[in-house]
Amino acid sequence: MRILIAAAAVLAIVCLPGQAGADEHEAASRRAMTHEDLWLMRRLGTPVPSPDGRRAVVAVTEPYYEADETVADLWLIDLTSESSPRRLTATPGAESDPVWSPDGGRIAFGAKRGDDEVSQLFVLDMTRPGEAMQITSLSTGASTPRWSPDGRYLAFESRVYPDTTGDAANAGEKTRREELGYNVSAYEGFPIRQWDRWRDDLQTRLFVQEAKAGAEARDLLADSPLVAESGFGGVPALSGESLEAAWAPDGQSLVFSATANLNQAAFAPTYFHLYQVPVSGGPPVQITSSTDWSCHSAKFSPDGSALVCQVEPVNAFAYNLTGLGRFDWPLRPPESSSPDLLTQSFDRSVGEFTFSADGRRIYLTAMDAGRVRLYALAADGGDAIPLNPDSGGVYAGPASAGKDLVARWEDSTRPAEVVRIDPRSGQHTRLTDFNVERAAVLDRQPLREFWFESSEGRRIHSFVTLPPGFDESRKYPVITLIHGGPHASSLDSDHIRWSSNLLAAPGYVVIQTDYTGSVGYGLEFSQAIQGDPLKTPAEEINQAVDEAIRRYPFIDADRQAAAGASYGGHLANWLQATTDRYLTLIGHAGLASLEGQWSTSDAIYHREINNGGPPWGDSPVWEAQSPSTYADNFSTPMMLTIGEKDYRVPVNQTIAMWTYLQRKQVPGRLVVFHDANHWIMNGAEARYFWSEVHDWLARYLKEPESGPAAGSNRASQ
Repeated sequence: MRILIAAAAVLAIVCLPGQAGADEHEAASRRAMTHEDLWLMRRLGTPVPSPDGRRAVVAVTEPYYEADETVADLWLIDLTSESSPRRLTATPGAESDPVWSPDGGRIAFGAKRGDDEVSQLFVLDMTRPGEAMQITSLSTGASTPRWSPDGRYLAFESRVYPDTTGDAANAGEKTRREELGYNVSAYEGFPIRQWDRWRDDLQTRLFVQEAKAGAEARDLLADSPLVAESGFGGVPALSGESLEAAWAPDGQSLVFSATANLNQAAFAPTYFHLYQVPVSGGPPVQITSSTDWSCHSAKFSPDGSALVCQVEPVNAFAYNLTGLGRFDWPLRPPESSSPDLLTQSFDRSVGEFTFSADGRRIYLTAMDAGRVRLYALAADGGDAIPLNPDSGGVYAGPASAGKDLVARWEDSTRPAEVVRIDPRSGQHTRLTDFNVERAAVLDRQPLREFWFESSEGRRIHSFVTLPPGFDESRKYPVITLIHGGPHASSLDSDHIRWSSNLLAAPGYVVIQTDYTGSVGYGLEFSQAIQGDPLKTPAEEINQAVDEAIRRYPFIDADRQAAAGASYGGHLANWLQATTDRYLTLIGHAGLASLEGQWSTSDAIYHREINNGGPPWGDSPVWEAQSPSTYADNFSTPMMLTIGEKDYRVPVNQTIAMWTYLQRKQVPGRLVVFHDANHWIMNGAEARYFWSEVHDWLARYLKEPESGPAAGSNRASQ
């Protein structure tokens, strides 16, 4: 049964960092957060404004624990008034990648309807009532639609079988494979897996079709030398890969991003470059080429005179800043152009970017000290200026809407909503209230934060999450929550998988420290982890806890725990090997040995760079900074969790840690999610995970008189 949102009136409230908001209840009436509160929050995509900047469409998911009860539809927002958002679609299947036609009269999107096994493209006429019309009917499906400049055609992607031309051939090959009666993969190269799937031989290709039902879809890359390359592939994402196509301004060709050396990923960097393919037919032409940088995610300026892409250096470092590079369009000469680096003076990585409506500026997002902020950059380069240098929270998906911007925004106490940003003042106005009522009853304190100087002389930033019903005069156990990456950051938001507010809910203080290697603190800070993957970050985490204890009398120094996932799980295991200060530890998807993960992970070459060469070389890091090297020190009670389909940190690493703990007779608990990958994203399993986490912590963080002896984890063994 579908339960529809009753969207209340839009509130035109300018949200300032730390401002409580007129719609919030008094603290006394609020309650602690539960997993149901976290999981059932509506999840918003990024808003897509119409060409005239008057409307925006956004995908909204209403999650439930039962998968068939989850609702996911498109909603329409009027950006010129305070009217409530309006639901555009109401079908069992979710819509994806909505995009407006150039005249603003239609929306194209991908969706599965009826008995569809694969996604197809649909077009919804926005000028009159009616249902969306199915445009494609490919046996291999269609996704990521892009309108041609004249609105006559749609470009899109489909994953097709190699050495096939035409949908009849693909349908035949699909049937043939289904009738074989076995499920086998065979490989002669690398990579063989990606996150949670075994890689197959299907290729992501680019199609063009007239935007009407029954029109023929043409495979622009069929029989081309590029797709014949054994190293051909698109830009990787969590769910697969994309060619990130953009129509050239004259509508005669498409520019897309691809690699031709993915087959070298085991021993060399993977390069991504731009290619141009004519819509009328003909092979794609590589239009950027360098072994010093990769270029992808191309966008054209509004007047068509420039192409801007994300540029990433390729050098001796595993991490580099992502910048923006500009080319005059059309590119001359092909295959030898180098971009003008627009972000030369910007010491942050560019996340997302968009042009202003007049093309004079580029707006971009970047992580900065635990926030994701908005910046403005002149279209021909210069300094990136923050729209609001004091903004809190996290912005995502900025897009021009007239003279303003629209984006998704959230912070640690306010779930995601669509906002309008005034670029002149940097302030934003909330346009939707999909989650306001649900969030208002929760007792979630604004994050506190502090900086300190580490023993290495680096400035280290930490957030502090306070428990519900917080009382400054009380003493609370403290948990250090370690982010993954390592090239990521603890953010002023509420993580759906590792929520600091949910972790704090039973009455804990939670510390999140951006150790060396984190992003948002400049290139030098992020690169300093190279050759030192676990030791220094762990020391900084311990030092951050010491600093918090010194600063905040409400922290009970005798009741400390630590938890982390992915790279945070690596560090939790390293803490097991190197300290007994914590009463208990929790590690999800952590490695036991650097070599063990390297030899079984779906991505390996960057690990060699980070650790000073291959495991058989002369780098001491592989052994010196592996938790398993110090297994004889293991003594802290520990819970380990893992998804069996995790191919980034494969299950063997968690099994190894469990074996060491059992051999050392250390109290522990192992929880294996057989259908999960790197993340536990099934609702019922996520709820169970959190019940396990809270139950395990309660064993060791009870009041001193009823729990383990103060300051010693040995008493709990």
